[in-house]
Amino acid sequence: MITGKNVVLTGADSGIGLEVLKLLVKGGNRVLAVDKNTDEIVKFDPKQVTPMKIDVSSEAAVDAIFEKAEELFPFIDIFYANAGYPYYEEMNYCDWNRVAAMFETNVFSPIYSYQKYVKYLDGRRGVMAITVSAIGEMAMPGFTIYSASKFAMNGFQQGIRLEMPENVQLTCLYPVATDTGFFPAAAPIQFKKPFPVQQPDVVARKMLEGIEAGREKVSPCGLFGFAKALMTVAPVVRTVYWGLEKRKFEEFKLNMKNGTGKRWDE
Repeated sequence: MITGKNVVLTGADSGIGLEVLKLLVKGGNRVLAVDKNTDEIVKFDPKQVTPMKIDVSSEAAVDAIFEKAEELFPFIDIFYANAGYPYYEEMNYCDWNRVAAMFETNVFSPIYSYQKYVKYLDGRRGVMAITVSAIGEMAMPGFTIYSASKFAMNGFQQGIRLEMPENVQLTCLYPVATDTGFFPAAAPIQFKKPFPVQQPDVVARKMLEGIEAGREKVSPCGLFGFAKALMTVAPVVRTVYWGLEKRKFEEFKLNMKNGTGKRWDE
C-alpha cells in the first residue's frame, strides 16, 4: 500500500479516481483531489484531502493545479492524471469544437501535466501516473473519438519512455470498461456496455499496486490480455468480437433515432 505520500489526483470525484482516493486516504497519504465536481471529495477529512474544483482541460487550469499543490505540499511525490470522459455516438457530424474539447481533457491536459511535472522534479525522483485505457489499444464502435484520444495517449507514453529522464517513473493504467458514471456521461440513453466490465475498486487497487511496484503498465483485466494474444494469432476472433459490439451499437442508434431508449436515471 502506498503510504505517507503527497499526491495530486485528477478526476477524483467519481469512478476509478474516487476509488483511488479512498485507498490513498486509507494509506495515510495527503491528496490534492481535483475535479469539475467535488460533491464526493468534500466528504473526506480535510486534513488529508484538499478538494480543488476545476476543469483540467486548459493550460491555465493545469498551471493552477501545480500552484495549489506547491502551496500544500513540500514535495509532489505522485501526480496522477486520471481525468477523462467519453462520447458514445455515431460519428456522423462536423463539429471541430466537440472533438477538440475531448482532446483537451483526455490528451493535451495529461501531456502538459507530464511536461510540468518533469520540470518541477528537476532531477528529483517522482511518479507520473496516467489513465490510458484498453480502448487505446483496440478501438470500439461508438467510441471513435474517445478511442482516438486514448490511442494518442498510448502513443505518447510509448514515445516518451524513449526520452524521459531516469528520475521519472511513468505508470499507465489500461482498464477495460469499468462500471462507473463513465457510461451515463457517454450518451443520454442507456446502452449495452462493452464486454468485459470490471468494478472500479478492483481497477483502483491494481493501479496503486502497480505504482508501488514501479510497473510501466497496469492491465487490471487478465481476460483482455489473453484476448489480445488470441486475436493476434487468430484475427477472426477480433472480427467476431467487433461484430457483437457493433450489434450493440446498431441497437443504440436505433433507440436514439426512434426515441425508445431509456435514460440512465430511469
